[in-house]
Amino acid sequence: MTLMDTLVTARETLLSRSLGFAHDTVLNGAEAAGPPLPGPELAAALKRSANALKAAAIDAEGRHVDYDRLSASEAYAALRHDLTPRLRDLDLSTLATREQRLAFWINLYNVLILDATITLGISRSVTEGRLGVVSFFRRAAYGVGGQRFGANDIEHGILRANLPHWAIPGPQFGPRDPRLAWRVTPLDPRIHFALNCASRSCPPIGVYDAARIDAQLDLAAASFVANDVAIDPRTGVVRLSAIFKWYAGDFGGRAGVLAFLKERLPDGEGRDWLRRQGPYVKLIYYPYDWGLNSVR
Repeated sequence: MTLMDTLVTARETLLSRSLGFAHDTVLNGAEAAGPPLPGPELAAALKRSANALKAAAIDAEGRHVDYDRLSASEAYAALRHDLTPRLRDLDLSTLATREQRLAFWINLYNVLILDATITLGISRSVTEGRLGVVSFFRRAAYGVGGQRFGANDIEHGILRANLPHWAIPGPQFGPRDPRLAWRVTPLDPRIHFALNCASRSCPPIGVYDAARIDAQLDLAAASFVANDVAIDPRTGVVRLSAIFKWYAGDFGGRAGVLAFLKERLPDGEGRDWLRRQGPYVKLIYYPYDWGLNSVR
């Protein structure tokens, strides 16, 4: 075992003990209702389930969830009984293309967050409990292909190609962690606008398809920028989500963030002004609202 493996293992053990739960705890421990499904079939079933959950209790914009209605829905019962237990026997190598893996892991993350919000009894915010936001995203986990994948593992270990969590030092997986085999490389920063964390400041909940993943990620990024970025040419200030602060490195640093905005802002005075400014603008990040994205 390398030094980094030892450090990551020690960090994970300490966090689990601090939070008071066994590190192998998962939300899909029930007996599978049917035989294992090949990766593409299970990915398609996951996509159908995500669409059913949206239709049952999520508004058209993907911003708000009626968790009471969702927990009582046939779609949620089917997810828990028919789909998630089958994840444990999934052969991840059967998701052969990068597009398949991107769509699968994004959909799985968003479904996991919905499931965990209900199962863990979240009522006000995913920051409830010991260690705040750290607790929820570690407890929210599925067994997939014989390994445990928490929400942080999916986001930082898989979709961010094993880069560190913004608040926790070190890579998500150690060098010898078998889950490293499934990370999606190269990192695509647009994934930040496809992942919903059950909070009001999160991007909307979408459902992603391998055949259209590039166009869908483009749309998600452009929509988020159009709705959540404000430019005031008079004061030289750009106001934007804290996502761009936490994950600036994913975009290529401050210059990369600005380039990302210039490319995706809707046509108009703000975009024209920003394109003329070069790097000489002031960035102000909105406070992140961790309040639950429930129907008010």
